[in-house]
Amino acid sequence: MIQDIYPSKLRNEYFNYDIKENDYLLVFDKDGKILAGEDEGKAVFLKGKDISDDAVYLFSVDETKFFLKIGNQEIRKEGYDYYSIRDARDRFSKKDVFIIFTGYHLWKWYSDNQFCGKCGHRLDLKESERALVCPECGNTIYPRINPAVIVGVIKGDSLLITKYRTGFAHNALVAGFAEIGETLEETVAREVMEETGVSVKNIRYYKSQPWGMAQDLLVGFFCDVDGDGQIHMDENELKYADWVKREDIVLQPNNLSLTNEMMKLFKENGLSHEE
Repeated sequence: MIQDIYPSKLRNEYFNYDIKENDYLLVFDKDGKILAGEDEGKAVFLKGKDISDDAVYLFSVDETKFFLKIGNQEIRKEGYDYYSIRDARDRFSKKDVFIIFTGYHLWKWYSDNQFCGKCGHRLDLKESERALVCPECGNTIYPRINPAVIVGVIKGDSLLITKYRTGFAHNALVAGFAEIGETLEETVAREVMEETGVSVKNIRYYKSQPWGMAQDLLVGFFCDVDGDGQIHMDENELKYADWVKREDIVLQPNNLSLTNEMMKLFKENGLSHEE
C-alpha cells in the first residue's frame, strides 16, 4: 500500500525548523497540484535554495526534511510541471506518491484554514505544535483527519464490487465517511445499505491506511451478506455494483490502495464467508 515505504520511515512529529538550502520544498498551486520534475520515474522537488521564504516544516522521511511553501502563488521552474495528485499517483514511485499525498493533506488543511472561524481574524502558525492560532481570540485549530470505511462484502465465492459514479474509474468497494454519533461498524452497515441496499453481518476489522488525497484515515472491514444479497444500487453514488466471482475480479492498475489489497486478498487467498 501507499504507506509501505520500508526501509524508509515517515517521521511526522512537528518541529519549528527553519528550512535549509538542501531541504525539500513542496509547492502546490491554488488547485492543489504539486510542482515536480521527473527523473526516471522519480519525482524531483524544489529545495530550500530555490525558495526559502514562507516555508513551514511538514515531516521527514528518514533524515530528509520536507517543507511546505505557504500561499498559493504559482511558481515556475524550468524542467518542472504541475501535476494533480491523481496524475502523480500514476506517474511517480510509491515513496514519492506517499510524500505527495501526505504533503497534500497538510497543504489542504493550511489552505482551508487561513481565517478564524470565531472572529474572522487571520490565523498565525503556532510555533510549539502543529496548529494554527488566532492572535485575537486565541482559537486554536488542529489538522483534521476524516475517518472513512472501505468494505469488502462477501457472498459465498463472490465479492461486492462497485464503481463510483464520478472520479476514480476502476473497480472499488463500498466506501463512505463515518458520521457523528456512530461507530465504524455502524458506518459499515449504513454505507453498504445506502449504496447497495444489502444487509450485512459478521463485520470484522482488516487494516487501516492514511489516504491524504481526501484527508482520510481509511479503515478496512470485511463482512458477510445477511439475506439474499439483492442489490438496489444508489445511482447518485455508483454506476456499477454487482457480485463478482473471485476469479473474475479485475484489480486496480497499481498496489497503492487498501481497496485493491482487499480485493486482491479475496481474489488470490481465498478469504471466505464466515458463519
